[in-house]
Amino acid sequence: GEEVLREKAKAIENLNGDLVKFLNDMNESMQAAKGLGLAANQVGRTVRAFTIDLSHFDVLAEPKIIINPEIMEKSDLVVTGEEGCLSFPGLYQMIQRPNKITVKALDLDGKEYYYEAEGLVARIMLHEIDHLDGVLFIDKLTAAQRSLIKSKLVRIKAGERV
Repeated sequence: GEEVLREKAKAIENLNGDLVKFLNDMNESMQAAKGLGLAANQVGRTVRAFTIDLSHFDVLAEPKIIINPEIMEKSDLVVTGEEGCLSFPGLYQMIQRPNKITVKALDLDGKEYYYEAEGLVARIMLHEIDHLDGVLFIDKLTAAQRSLIKSKLVRIKAGERV
């Protein structure tokens, strides 16, 4: 439901076996849905983690599980691009986001690392980090965009595909 999507995810303190299994399952769900990214609260757990499939951009890249992400830097350059969301099937909108970011996170072994992302990869990461903060991409729409998609949102809430 939407309630869990609005909750701010809690930082992961203890990376135990159950949690690692959940994160790996989440990664598989994202791939099965042909998604570019998936946040833990989209699948019902308010833990601060998301997965991103980088193979869309680099054939050799493995999908990545990102734990406790923190945005360290954002570029001043803001770009507009189309976004969709597995929580809103069939809905795509133009959203403004910084073009480049640096994220600090943990890997599945609990090791800290920094990741620089640009363009679409930065957009996906920002979208997923928003999810972890209880922010949905529809919150970023202008009033005009929002009124244009109102009926679509009602249909999505009713379980229809738009």
